[in-house]
Amino acid sequence: MSAARPEDQPIHDALRGPLEAWLNQKNQSLLEEVIATWQLAMERFHPDEALLERIRQALPAPAPVETDGGAAAAFSAALDLVEGAPSQSDLLKRLLDGLEPLVERSAIFILKQGLASLYAHRGFEAQAPLKPGAVVPPPDLEAVIQGLGRSLRKKGTAYSALLSPLSPYEAADLAILPLRHKRKAVALLLVDSGLRQKLDHPELVRALVLAASASLGALAAGKDEPSPAIPHPAPGTGTHPGTQSSAPTQMVPEPIEPPHAAELDPKTRAAADRLARVLVGDVELYFPGKVAQARTQGNLYGLLRDELDRSRATFVERFGEDVEAQYRIFTSTVVHQLCDDDASKLGGAPWA
Repeated sequence: MSAARPEDQPIHDALRGPLEAWLNQKNQSLLEEVIATWQLAMERFHPDEALLERIRQALPAPAPVETDGGAAAAFSAALDLVEGAPSQSDLLKRLLDGLEPLVERSAIFILKQGLASLYAHRGFEAQAPLKPGAVVPPPDLEAVIQGLGRSLRKKGTAYSALLSPLSPYEAADLAILPLRHKRKAVALLLVDSGLRQKLDHPELVRALVLAASASLGALAAGKDEPSPAIPHPAPGTGTHPGTQSSAPTQMVPEPIEPPHAAELDPKTRAAADRLARVLVGDVELYFPGKVAQARTQGNLYGLLRDELDRSRATFVERFGEDVEAQYRIFTSTVVHQLCDDDASKLGGAPWA
C-alpha cells in the first residue's frame, strides 16, 4: 500500500473535522439515551404485587393497632381536633391528623370545577404527589360526588384515579367518603389499609367524616356572631344614635383553598430536559435541510410533522402528557434548538 502523499494532507484534515464532530455528537446522544433509559429502568425498579404478597405471608399476623378502648380514645381525640379547628383548611388537616391512629394511609382531595385536587395526605410516599395535575373523577366516583352513594368500599376506577398521584401500590381494603356542605360534596377523603388486609375501624372513619362535614358548615356560617349593621337614623324618626338594626350582616363562607401546583422534581426535570434534547437533536441531525429551511422561512411543523409528532409521542410516553402540558419541556426545546427561540417559526403544531 502506497504511503499518503503530502498533497493529500489538506483533504484529510478537511474531512477529519466534520467526521470528528459527527462522532462526538452521536456519542453524546448515545450517552444521554443510555442515561435516560437507565433512569427510566431505575424508576420502575419497584417490588411487584407477587413479592409484596410473599412478604405479607412471611410476616407474622400483626397485632391490632388499637384495642377497642384505644380506638374509642383515638376517635374522641380526633373529634376534639376537628371541632377545635379555626378554619376550613385547618379542619381538613386536623381530620387527617385525627385519622392517623385509626387508618394506615389517608388523603384529602378538594373538589373544584369538576376536578379533584390533592390537598394533603398521611402515610403515603413522602414525595407525593408523584405526578402533577388534578384527577378527573371517573363515573363511579362521580356518583358518590353527586350523592348517589354514601361511600365507596371496593377497588375500581375511582380508587385507581385517586391513588395514582399518591402511590403505585394498591391496598387490600379502602374507603372513599365525601365531605359535604349544604348537601354538596366539597372534598373527598381516601383511606386504605396500606400493607394490612383490612381497615380496622371504617365505622369510626365515617363518623369522623360526618362530624367534619358538620364543622365545615359551622365554619362557613362564621364561628362568631356577626356584628349587626348600624343604620343611619331616618329624618323624623325616633331612632337614636347607637341604636342597632336587627338585620344580621351576611357572612361569606370561607373558601377551601386548592393545593398549589406541585413543582417538578429536579431529577425528573433534568431527565426530561435531557431526553427532549436527545429527541430534538436527532431531528436536527437527520433532517438538516428542512430545519435550515424552517429557520429562514418558518413552518417547521409543516416540513417535519411526522418526525416531530413521533418524537413528542416518545417524550410523552416517558414522562406523561400532563408534564408536557404543564411545563412544555419538549415544545420549548423544539423552539430553542430548531427555531432559534422564535415560536412563530414552528408553525401550526396542534400541541404548541
